[in-house]
Amino acid sequence: MKIIEGFNNAKTLLSRRASDAAESDIEREKTVRQIVADIRRRGDAAIFDYTQKFDGVKLDSLEVTQEQVSSAYREVDKELITAMELAATRITDYHEEQKKMLLHDNVKSKLGWLMRPLERIGTYVPGGMAPLPSSLLMTAIPARVAGVKEIILATPPQKNGKVSSITLAAAKIAEVDRIFSVGGAQAIAALAYGTESIPAVDKVCGPGNIYVTLAKKMVFGTVGIDGLYGPSEVIIIADDSANASYVAADLLAQAEHGSASSILITTSRNVGDTVNLEIEKQLKDLPRRDIIVEALERRGFIAVVDSMDDAIELANLYAPEHLCLVVKNAASYIDRVRNAGCLFIGENSIEALVDYVAGPSHVLPTGGTARFGSPLNILDFVKLISVVKTDGADLLQLGKAASVIARAEGLDAHARAVEKRLEDKAQGGS
Repeated sequence: MKIIEGFNNAKTLLSRRASDAAESDIEREKTVRQIVADIRRRGDAAIFDYTQKFDGVKLDSLEVTQEQVSSAYREVDKELITAMELAATRITDYHEEQKKMLLHDNVKSKLGWLMRPLERIGTYVPGGMAPLPSSLLMTAIPARVAGVKEIILATPPQKNGKVSSITLAAAKIAEVDRIFSVGGAQAIAALAYGTESIPAVDKVCGPGNIYVTLAKKMVFGTVGIDGLYGPSEVIIIADDSANASYVAADLLAQAEHGSASSILITTSRNVGDTVNLEIEKQLKDLPRRDIIVEALERRGFIAVVDSMDDAIELANLYAPEHLCLVVKNAASYIDRVRNAGCLFIGENSIEALVDYVAGPSHVLPTGGTARFGSPLNILDFVKLISVVKTDGADLLQLGKAASVIARAEGLDAHARAVEKRLEDKAQGGS
């Protein structure tokens, strides 16, 4: 990877988030808008047409039966089943603990709230290059823990017309209620608006390609969405205590996504040079070498800076999806991290563990949205209802102010709704 020196040079390069555009956004948006409109107009018929056009598959039905799910579960390698079950347990336990801390009704006070789970959510799981069971587990399980009553899965068919057995096995483990063989922007439109076969949901979640992301953006408002996800990202901050072999392995793992950003910020030029040598060494044995090399050339670099202050500040400016602190006394820097989707403390806190089995959802804010966004979690699957129980004493204390503000806004009926009660109070009413 290229090595750059100095805070300002690194800041300039970090500000240039690479575009994922293979064609203009205008053309992509036009295509997606047509698909969304067509799904709304023609429902299932449009889905069948797009599935044949984009996936090269002619389907007879959209829904996967429970018999097919059970059969797929039996087909999948038992070691993989065991691994996915461990992941499911860890994800469940993590979000159950979060639920204990965050979700509770409060209606005892005069101003309280109710927490209510969403009725039905749709989770989208890509399947273009390979099955992604981890994405299914990471979206469906937090929803289930939050109390969502019905979970719908949309995922594209393979060339043989069937949904991946691995994806179906993961769906069984995650206790998904219904599964539909549909991918791309058409899947998002179907979940948002409903068709003859696919029920409309309250919220759509899960990552996907640029067409899926644009579709989520277009249907927002009709349904909720968890976020708009771009290419994956990692920043590793390393000092002279870092194991260059581990750092190189983690950068390569991120680049394996293809369009990802793999960035090392280090206070040691020697570490930067050694990591570069390790990358070349480890690349030789990786099957996806060409994809990794392209990602590193387009979006990867090593920045050498003077201090940890500079390194942390650059990371906060970039707001990466993943931020790894591979430095001495790594935990001492936690309070200084303002922007990151997931923070990894020390060389044994490995991003790949979070991708699969650590517990927190790996669906994380990207593209700088960690400045204001959060990882997918149970709060994505509940809504808050405000509860108000004000009494006569509150009316006497607050009513005049409410009336004054209402009249300042030209809303006399609002003012009168309060004033009538105040007048009754003044005349001795209850």
